[in-house]
Amino acid sequence: PALPRFSDFTEMMRALGYPRIISMENFHTPNFMLVSEVLLWLVKRYEPHSDIPGDVETEQDRVFFIKAVAQFMATKAHIKLNTKKLYQADGYAVKELLKVTSVLYGAMNTQGGERADLPEEDSTKFKFDLGSKIADLKAARQLASEITSKGAVLYDLLGKEVELREARTESIARPLEINEAEKVMKIAINSVLEEVQKTKDMLNNVALDEANLEAKIEKRKLELERSQKRLQTLQSVRPAFMDEYEKIEKQLEKQYSTYLEKFRNLTYLEQLLHDQRRTEQEMFE
Repeated sequence: PALPRFSDFTEMMRALGYPRIISMENFHTPNFMLVSEVLLWLVKRYEPHSDIPGDVETEQDRVFFIKAVAQFMATKAHIKLNTKKLYQADGYAVKELLKVTSVLYGAMNTQGGERADLPEEDSTKFKFDLGSKIADLKAARQLASEITSKGAVLYDLLGKEVELREARTESIARPLEINEAEKVMKIAINSVLEEVQKTKDMLNNVALDEANLEAKIEKRKLELERSQKRLQTLQSVRPAFMDEYEKIEKQLEKQYSTYLEKFRNLTYLEQLLHDQRRTEQEMFE
């Protein structure tokens, strides 16, 4: 199938700083590895700390990856992607990739003229990190809220400074009584002695606690051994109808492969029909 605006896509990816060179031949046949690599790279440009897994080895992993990227773009960038076209990983996937690259490219060109002042050799090193800007904005709002609350508390404390200054001056000017100081020191010493005695009692109970823990550990070990033996017994028993299940699973894989081929052909024929109708409409007009 034809690759609409493919030159725009390659130019935008080059301007955004994509490290590899993308050509038209890369999408003549389904190339899911390249599409997943480009998608993951674009997601990192939006949110460097995103947690989308890049594992696309199995079919289930690929489906999960496409869904995660589509959901991320819908919530973070408000971009709706066609997951079926992305999963095809051919020329039609370029249309979906172009939706994301055009937004990034447009945002890069609105960076206040700094982009125009850069030399040509440094243009590919431009980094547009929307996620970091959003994080900085959230941090600034939080700091502004904290500054306001701290300022209110400080204002209230300064309002009480007149009364506190008089009480502080009175306390400093009052003479120190030896008997009262001695009484306070004795109370503090008794409190420390009580804490020391509590600590000694706790140390004496450590041996008893250790024995109890060892008994519990030994009990857990015996339970673990029994569970492992039971697991080995269950694993050695082959479930019923397993042979029939494996046979049906192989048939399902063949049917799914046939379905993918027919679905791809149907999509291609629908595109040809659309192009033919558009040509006839233009000729009629």
